[in-house]
Amino acid sequence: MLISVALGQVLSLLICGIGLTSKYLSEDFHANTPVFQSFLNYILLFLVYTTTLAVRQGEENLLAILRRRWWKYMILGLIDLEANYLVVKAYQYTTLTSIQLLDCFVIPVVILLSWFFLLIRYKAVHFLGIVVCILGMGCMAGADVLVGRHQGAGENKLVGDLLVLGGATLYGISNVWEEYIIRTLSRVEFLGMIGLFGAFFSGIQLAIMEHKELLKVPWDWQIGLLYVGFSACMFGLYSFMPVVIKKTSATSVNLSLLTADLYSLFCGLFLFHYKFSGLYLLSFFTILIGLVLYSSTSTYIAQDPRVYKQFRNPSGPAVDLPATAQVEPSVTYTSLGQETEEEPHVRVA
Repeated sequence: MLISVALGQVLSLLICGIGLTSKYLSEDFHANTPVFQSFLNYILLFLVYTTTLAVRQGEENLLAILRRRWWKYMILGLIDLEANYLVVKAYQYTTLTSIQLLDCFVIPVVILLSWFFLLIRYKAVHFLGIVVCILGMGCMAGADVLVGRHQGAGENKLVGDLLVLGGATLYGISNVWEEYIIRTLSRVEFLGMIGLFGAFFSGIQLAIMEHKELLKVPWDWQIGLLYVGFSACMFGLYSFMPVVIKKTSATSVNLSLLTADLYSLFCGLFLFHYKFSGLYLLSFFTILIGLVLYSSTSTYIAQDPRVYKQFRNPSGPAVDLPATAQVEPSVTYTSLGQETEEEPHVRVA
């Protein structure tokens, strides 16, 4: 359980690095290039994972995957790109507090999609942990208002709030789709196809919408280093997130990422001279308590023949359950054992 929480915090620290480098680029060097920054990440994914698929043989080869599932990955690549773009764009219209609170909308989106499409079922303690995490997030937003932390322009809050909600919805769709792929196919296939289609669509969007901004960037070694740092954190986040999702779940990962803003704030106390409030510490520990509550017990899969086939036990005998069985099979998503290519075992209670 504690390892699951710790893995999520590694992702939060990577997001903290992404936020800090983006802040320096936009505020200190006036380099407002969110699409170009995403493009750099997708290019790295393409060079590492797409080329890995290209040299594989058989059904795991890049061309074989494209023949069977190209249109699905094309949609997923577009969703992933626009989710990043909408949330970054929202900073131009609404306040920081609105973005922090509305970005939590990704959590109910992931829960609903996991319930209906992955057939994951939650227990009361899971919902309690989720509520505690969101309360911690609200505590942090309240602390921002009390200490007068810079809130942004907020010139057209409605547009900005709608952009955040749209981005959070797309994030939720992308995360659940990612969980399905890495549990039924492979992590390398997911990252390779995201790199391929993400680079394609972000390149087009960059040429249409951001080429003028890119020409205005005052290039020097400091800006280059910030772009390298951003790309390294982003690449690490994309590469490591499937590992954490496979050991936990998309819902657990999104709850863990709530602490990312707090890590950025703690760094800002030293780098940007933010004002400190005890409510920030209260918020941090409240979110961690919620994470521990959520991770304290496993979710389970609804009784459905498709799920048993998908999460079959390759080493054990087939399990035939009657249609009227009252027992609930469970799949432990918080397994901390060594990751293998085998599908998770089903434990029938």
